[in-house]
Amino acid sequence: MAQPLVKKDDDRDDEADYSPFLGIEKGAVLQEARVFNDPQLDARRCSQVITKLLYLLNQGDSFTKVEATEVFFAVTKLFQSRDNGLRRMVYLIIKDLSPSADEVIIVTSSLMKDMNSRTDMYRANAIRVLCRITDGTLLTQIERYLKQAIVDKNPVVASAALVSGIHLLQTTPEIVKRWSNEVQEAVQSRAALVQFHALALLHQKGLGLFDPDQQNILLNLQIRQNDRLAVSKLVTSLTKGTVRSPLAQCLLIRYTSQVIRETGVNSQTGDRPFYDYLESCLRHKAEMVIFEAAKAITELSNVTTRELTPAITVLQLFLSSSKPVLRFAAVRTLNKVAMTHPMAVTNCNIDMESLISDQNRSIATLAITTLLKTGNESSVDRLMKQITNFMSDIADEFKIVVVEAIRSLCLKFPLKYRSLMNFLSNILREEGGFEYKKAIVDSIVILIRDIPDAKEGGLLHLCEFIEDCEFTYLSTQVSFYLSRIPSYLVALCFSQILHFIGNEGPKTSDPSKYIRYIYNRVILENATVRASAVSTLAKFGALVDSLKPRIFILLRRCLFDNDDEVRDRATLYLNSLGDGSVAETDKDVKEFLFGSLDIPLTNIETTLRNYEQNPTEEPFDIYSVPREVKSLPLVEKKAPGKKPTALGGLPPAPTSASDAYERLLSSIPEFANFGKIFKSSVPVELTEAETEYAVNVVKHIFDQHVVFQYNCTNTIPEQLLENVTVIVDASEAEEFSEVGVKPLKSLPYDTPAQTFVAFEKAEGVPAVGKFSNTLRFTVKEVDTSTGEAEDDGVEDEYQLEDFEVVAADYILKVGVSNFRNAWESMDPDTERIDEYGLGPRESLVEAVNAVISLLGMQPCEGSEMVPSNSRSHTCLLSGVYIGNVKVLVRLSFGMDATKEVAMKLAVRSDDVNVSEAIHEIVASG
Repeated sequence: MAQPLVKKDDDRDDEADYSPFLGIEKGAVLQEARVFNDPQLDARRCSQVITKLLYLLNQGDSFTKVEATEVFFAVTKLFQSRDNGLRRMVYLIIKDLSPSADEVIIVTSSLMKDMNSRTDMYRANAIRVLCRITDGTLLTQIERYLKQAIVDKNPVVASAALVSGIHLLQTTPEIVKRWSNEVQEAVQSRAALVQFHALALLHQKGLGLFDPDQQNILLNLQIRQNDRLAVSKLVTSLTKGTVRSPLAQCLLIRYTSQVIRETGVNSQTGDRPFYDYLESCLRHKAEMVIFEAAKAITELSNVTTRELTPAITVLQLFLSSSKPVLRFAAVRTLNKVAMTHPMAVTNCNIDMESLISDQNRSIATLAITTLLKTGNESSVDRLMKQITNFMSDIADEFKIVVVEAIRSLCLKFPLKYRSLMNFLSNILREEGGFEYKKAIVDSIVILIRDIPDAKEGGLLHLCEFIEDCEFTYLSTQVSFYLSRIPSYLVALCFSQILHFIGNEGPKTSDPSKYIRYIYNRVILENATVRASAVSTLAKFGALVDSLKPRIFILLRRCLFDNDDEVRDRATLYLNSLGDGSVAETDKDVKEFLFGSLDIPLTNIETTLRNYEQNPTEEPFDIYSVPREVKSLPLVEKKAPGKKPTALGGLPPAPTSASDAYERLLSSIPEFANFGKIFKSSVPVELTEAETEYAVNVVKHIFDQHVVFQYNCTNTIPEQLLENVTVIVDASEAEEFSEVGVKPLKSLPYDTPAQTFVAFEKAEGVPAVGKFSNTLRFTVKEVDTSTGEAEDDGVEDEYQLEDFEVVAADYILKVGVSNFRNAWESMDPDTERIDEYGLGPRESLVEAVNAVISLLGMQPCEGSEMVPSNSRSHTCLLSGVYIGNVKVLVRLSFGMDATKEVAMKLAVRSDDVNVSEAIHEIVASG
């Protein structure tokens, strides 16, 4: 096979990989395959040709049926050679060629002969090939030989038969299940690999580890957990030493830990079944078994400190091992434990500090990040000195891990923010890629926001960073620590930093010291950054009155910039701040500069395009722009296996789905006086896939009404449906009363159309309820040859699925660009705070997603993403409640050792009643 050559000299830049197969072609190799037909076989030459054929097959080259057949027949002639190396290559090529059933018969006799050969290598490989290429019929003929091979004295032959059994379970499980006795005997083998493969096959087959009684206990332990005698019997069998192979022991530990996870802790005694067995494995003589047992114990759900202690002890011993693989395995496991049980790992800190200087940078990085999670406040400075020495030697992905760990440490010990902030500032000036730089900047921003004392120093660090970079399109060279980052990403990064400085800088004790850094960006940077700097200057002018005259002077200079956007922004801000013909109030200026844009830009663009294409005398109204975050296409292509959205029949237009729904419903006289649609849901499927009729429903929410749009498609060519309506049972939705129905006159084959049912509810009230649905219609037979339908029809009904109107249907997903500013701009008197218990959850991700789904609001600033193994998290949500009331929600989650999740819910809105309504939704959900 292809092998890379060693480097030609010590210069890594001159290293090159060479392949003996470089430039080979399939046609040339097939010509070379004629060597298989020579009267005097050259074993070395034949092996080389087979190697090339295997290379082509594994590189994805496909052989035609004729080519594969010719090669196969030629290869079968090589069985006459007695060269062991060539025979092994023959086995490989036969397996990869996957011959047809007719061709298999030709080679079966040769393979059967090899199965009974005195050469063990022949026997083992023949078993593997036969089980790979034969079907169930031929397997029954050789089953006797396979059973004998499982209990063969030669471990190579026995392992070959057992591994073949594992593969055969996927195709012919009924044959493998008849090997129970032989496999049970193989479990007792003294050969390590045989016992390992036998145990794996038993687990795959579900035949039981030792006997039927024990298997029943293993699989049904949850039902029979009070049968202490049976459990004791199984544990005794496991710890007798029946399984001697270290590999098999590792398998057994994994299977046992799986049973422990499924059974949990005994509620009466507090004991965990089989824990004693795992603990006993910590005293095994094989290192792999010790580590597997320790890893299994650390991964137990709701593991206690008492249970962790013996596992931590053996992992601590591995930290000082001379074997790098043991040190890496131990420190990686301890790193995971530190996320949930940091105090349990503190005893290992001294050993891990010695690993910081480990030659293996992966081990050193894991040691550092673990120490950052478990260290105390007094050790912070010492750790920072040690980290500085090795940061330049590791890759960016490891550096990002270290940066995130330092950020968490700073939030844990806020009094140490100076040394940690200085460290982040220094590494920001080192060479690195965009993701690495972004992680550092994000960490500094988070520390500034969450640690008040760090604000001024952190902002200066950011200002000095962009000052030192001197990034400009006019310069011939970029600072070396940005040389690996594309220029557009540098500009984006600088713009975001300036945006943050504009929000936080005016709130510091001396805002004037930032002005020089900001204005230098207007002079030195490219147009994108200059425009951002202009906006940042305007924010200082709006919030700091003493700086306003100076800001006016600087903005007037920007009027002579050579970029249109820079000039336009300067003109706009000068007028807004009161230096032009238009003077705005302070409230309007602050709302303009710091307020969040609660309308998606894509929706604004779409609405403006429609306004240009359909000009009217009325001015453009910003309130006509839909606020929904996601727009659905009007007509979706009917994909195989999916039901159509049934929005056919609407005139195509370059507009959002909400506009299409608005036009459709306003054109129906029965619904024309309902007003403007507040929200339209995504289609809810009411039928299964591939049924006679495809129906889904869209819920249109008005202030006093709810209209259900049933999108219907007839999938039967021989039928025509007429007078199609949906009979809605609202007995479980008492707050709704039906006020109108719009039937569908005709529903031909594969032509989506709609029928509507309208309900009335109390004005502005988020009424909820469950609705049952029955599709009623008259069906007429259609002659498919002529397309004509019969005159007479038969009335029929088709039961549809139920659906619900929930609280989330009354809340629009509307994001905000800056959650903190939007939160602070709302009246604190409207804030309502309460705490809720969410019960046991598998993870915080599950809890966060459940609350987001319940409220139907838009996550902000990526806060819906929960870090793995996190025990606490904050999620920010934004939306608009029915009645066009803005709502902001701050969710704080926490999970204890028993996986019980608690949540603190803080709500602010434009109406205190809406804040209370959000709490009612959560309390009842």
